[in-house]
Amino acid sequence: MRVSPALQHFVRSLDSSRELRLLDLGGANAANIAFMTQLGSRLYSEDFFATLEDCFGDGDFYENQRDPARVDSFLIQTFSEQRGPFDGALVWDCLQFLRPSLLEKTIDHLHRVLEPGAHLLAYFYNDERAVNIPQFHFKINDENGLSMTQRGEMPPGQAFSNRAIEKVFEDFASTKFFLSRDNVREILVRR
Repeated sequence: MRVSPALQHFVRSLDSSRELRLLDLGGANAANIAFMTQLGSRLYSEDFFATLEDCFGDGDFYENQRDPARVDSFLIQTFSEQRGPFDGALVWDCLQFLRPSLLEKTIDHLHRVLEPGAHLLAYFYNDERAVNIPQFHFKINDENGLSMTQRGEMPPGQAFSNRAIEKVFEDFASTKFFLSRDNVREILVRR
């Protein structure tokens, strides 16, 4: 188990006085569904990586992210209009595999589907010089920690310094960083 201060803050930010709607971009995961349901929340899962692979996987993954038709298809599949608004989002490590233009559009959609004051939890690999970075499955064990299982690795869409991450979320109210010893930055962003 990995202790996750950002997850702790995310869980504490949830309003337990009402049923919340949360978006999980890591795909359906029984542990995460059970944990969030016990907190009185409804969890809506979207397998962000599967959708990325479906839309951009044939050929050059990053070059395909420049194709407007593919981008539109990806955004529609990931953020369909009938969903939301959401009271929080578990984004995990998804954003680091997007080219800058697709990242900007994805962040715009997240901003649009999140309620004001909602929190977004994201993870970024900390080695900006790495040629390939790991992709993980995230499983919440309890409010203090989670398990991260590597599902593969690939080149990042771009390098993410702390300043670059702050710029990604510049339209949000705040961005808080939690650094760790395992080359993973935890980010908690408030809409």
